[in-house]
Amino acid sequence: MSWVRTVLGQARRQGIEENTLLQAAGIPSHELGAERWPIDHITRLWRAAARLTQDPGFGLKVGRQVSPTSFNVVGFIVQSAATLRQALGVVQKYQSLISDGGRFQLLTGPHHSWLVYHPRQGDLAFSPHQLEAVLATVVSASHWIMRRPLPPLQVCFSHEMLGPPAGYREAFGCPVVFGQAFSGLLLDNAVLDEPLPQANPQLAHLHEQYARAQLSALSAQATRASDHRLDEVVRQWVVAHLPQPRRADMARALGLGERTLGRRLQALGTSFDTLVDEVRRERALHLVKHTDTPMRDVAQALGFAELSPFYRAYARWTGSTPVASRRGDEGSSPA
Repeated sequence: MSWVRTVLGQARRQGIEENTLLQAAGIPSHELGAERWPIDHITRLWRAAARLTQDPGFGLKVGRQVSPTSFNVVGFIVQSAATLRQALGVVQKYQSLISDGGRFQLLTGPHHSWLVYHPRQGDLAFSPHQLEAVLATVVSASHWIMRRPLPPLQVCFSHEMLGPPAGYREAFGCPVVFGQAFSGLLLDNAVLDEPLPQANPQLAHLHEQYARAQLSALSAQATRASDHRLDEVVRQWVVAHLPQPRRADMARALGLGERTLGRRLQALGTSFDTLVDEVRRERALHLVKHTDTPMRDVAQALGFAELSPFYRAYARWTGSTPVASRRGDEGSSPA
């Protein structure tokens, strides 16, 4: 959630209130209490912030606000690293503790190295402001670690220029080129391997123990989720969220985009609507045959506003009527 807080903070500094931004992004305010957001949530937040601020340099401004302490335990390890190269290796290793939105790759040459950022987007394409913020963050955080400015030799972006060149010069202090095959920073190997003044191996080891435990817990959580077929997970969620289970809420609970959820269920030979229909059928048969619940209450418990659509659905499910089923007369045809 570190990116979320940073984006909200910068938007607030530019006159956009938190609730206004969340509403524009289509994200309920209670989502701020979540431990992690689906990547499409974060992309919608970025898009809404850029639209409301009308600031082509919004991503660069966000990136310049970031320090290592913005990124929980990973930031503390980075601040104790022996060299900038080691610090970047820590970020690569524990990237998933910061964000699911992408990964870094360090391509080392004889004199220079490219730090390339690979976005890992969901159903929505990344906002270019996100990419600019990520690379500006590397430069800003490195300044904190090195206690002096980090001058990249060059910056590349895969998108076209968003704002005036002056904004890029202020953020990076080097040539910036656009429309390239990748987004990344070109760094001098001598700078990457320069000993850092605040290196502390003992403190780094202590923080890394905690980071490994967090990474292990995150991996275990993902493993538990993969141990269940997705359709069964969705089915159980639908049962708990009758009478009106919503696809968007289900996808959000799983940390997926709606289209991603749909594709994965389709690969299992089903769909969200099919699973909802199956759960309603099972619940209807139980309430009709094994309880004395009034039919109108049964209909409402299943999400039907009126009796007539419930009766039609019941006839489709069983070939009979609820009243006939309750009497035990399964052979009766629907009225």
